[in-house]
Amino acid sequence: MDSSIIQGISTFRGSVFPGQQRMYERLVRDGQQPKALIIACADSRVSPEHITQAGPGELFVCRNAGNIVPPFAEMNGGVSSAIEYAVVALGVRDIVVCGHSDCGAMKGLMQPGALKDMPNVAAWLRHSHAADRIVCEAYPDDIDPTDRLRALALENVVVQLTHLRTHPSVASALARGRLSLHGWFFEIGTGTLHAYDGSRFVALSDDAALPVAEVSVPRFAAADLSVRAAAE
Repeated sequence: MDSSIIQGISTFRGSVFPGQQRMYERLVRDGQQPKALIIACADSRVSPEHITQAGPGELFVCRNAGNIVPPFAEMNGGVSSAIEYAVVALGVRDIVVCGHSDCGAMKGLMQPGALKDMPNVAAWLRHSHAADRIVCEAYPDDIDPTDRLRALALENVVVQLTHLRTHPSVASALARGRLSLHGWFFEIGTGTLHAYDGSRFVALSDDAALPVAEVSVPRFAAADLSVRAAAE
C-alpha cells in the first residue's frame, strides 16, 4: 500500500475525525439523507464529492468505468441496484450522470484493439456503443481526434440518461414529478462543469441556473384517467 494512503488514514483518525465526530455520530443516529445520486466515472481524477464540495452523507455516489448505466434487465448488477436503492429507499430527487474529458473508457471505444487483453472492459463498454455509432455516423469524418473523443464522451452521457429512463423506479418517479435527471461533463484541465439542458451542454457560471436534462414535472399518457383519479 502506498505510504501516502497510510499517512492519510492516520491524519484522518488523529486530526480530522475528532473535529467531525459529532457529525458522524449524527449520521449514524439519523441515517443518510443524500441530496442526489451521482453516477460518475471511476477515473481517479474525477471525484463528485470534491467537484461539488459535498460532505459525508450529502451524496449517494456510484462510480464505474465510463459512467455507464446498463439498460434495465440487461444485467442485475451494482449500478442497477444503486439506482433502485437511491430512488426507492433514499428518495433522492436528482440523478446525475457525470462524464469527463480525457476518458479512458471512451478511448477504448475509439480504439477497440487496445481492449484485447481486457474482455470484461470491452463487454462493459457495449453499453456505450450507441454513443460511438452516433459519433461515427452523425459527426464529420475529419474532426480532430481530440474533438472526437470529447464528442464521444458527451454523447455517452446522453445515451446513459436514455438508459436511466428504462429503470422502473426512475420511470415511476419521473411520472410522479419526484425526480429530475441531469447530465454533466467535467473538464479536468480547466475545472469547468458543463450541464445538459435537453439539447446541448452548457458551461455553468456562478450566476446561472443549473440546466436540467429532464425536469421533475408530473405527466401521464392517460391524462383523462390521472385527472379523474386526482378528482376522486
